[in-house]
Amino acid sequence: MSFGNGATTIPRSRWPRAGGVLAVLLAVASACPVAHAYPARVQVFVANSGSDTVTVYDTRMQEVVATVRVGRSPVGVGAAPGGDRVYVTNELADTVSVIDARTYATLATVPVGLHPFGVAVAGSHAYVTNFGADTVSVIDTATNTVVRQIPVGRFPHSPAASPDGRRVYVTNNGAATVSVIDAGSDQVVATLPVGRFPAGIATSPAGDRVYVAATGANSVNAISATGPTLMTTQPVGQVPMGVAVTPRGQVYVANAGSDTVSLLGRNPPTAIPVQDEPEGVAAAPDTSYVFVTNSASGSMSVIDTATNTVVATVPVGSEPEGLAVTS
Repeated sequence: MSFGNGATTIPRSRWPRAGGVLAVLLAVASACPVAHAYPARVQVFVANSGSDTVTVYDTRMQEVVATVRVGRSPVGVGAAPGGDRVYVTNELADTVSVIDARTYATLATVPVGLHPFGVAVAGSHAYVTNFGADTVSVIDTATNTVVRQIPVGRFPHSPAASPDGRRVYVTNNGAATVSVIDAGSDQVVATLPVGRFPAGIATSPAGDRVYVAATGANSVNAISATGPTLMTTQPVGQVPMGVAVTPRGQVYVANAGSDTVSLLGRNPPTAIPVQDEPEGVAAAPDTSYVFVTNSASGSMSVIDTATNTVVATVPVGSEPEGLAVTS
């Protein structure tokens, strides 16, 4: 994943990769235990930036069911409420691929800003952070067209929508801030200083807190969404990138520099070993599993939240980064 370095130019600054490009693998290395019941067709969509594909993992069948070719260097993934559409940012193509989550067909390819990185869906719009343009593109999901460009901070990295869809929070990697966007007016209504090089971001189930991974500070900031104001800062592993919150409020953080996932709540946080360079993390809708992309291993770790152990390792494509779980 990219993170700001204070430079005046915007060549992609990617965390160093271990080894060469890995081949796309479709077989599941090991299966999750059949201990949790899912709603029908809950799926994990994984963006493989090194192979220009999206891997689709079916949580009920416990196997990879599709590989979808998208644009160059897919990085971020966002799922629409209801799980019928998935949006993928193609960083080196300056586009977003819109995928039908049932048929796996690409429904549209939408031009956005320079180096799109993250995407989140709020109501009838998808919000795309353009890392190279310091803007957020707003896509009308009914027409798959960009209807607005919102100026934000330097090097916008990742967005997260509040549970009620009224706000979108954007980490500005090069400005050490979070922009708060009102989804009704599509205006920035607040800018909050956070830790150095903020990257991943997630909201609590009630929408009262926002969690931000400060990559350059090896910490996670908790923000009060009602303010918004900075509440707490907690140290985690090295180079924290992705953040996810389960429906029960458990906060998991992928630490790319220490090959662990931190579970907040204890001091120090619980450290769960995974494979090389974990970057993205997403939670299942029933608080059963947490899914983690291991960028340098070409795999996805499946963590059972009851035991906080890895119960499966799923081969995906090359350099997996962002991911999203449909519901």
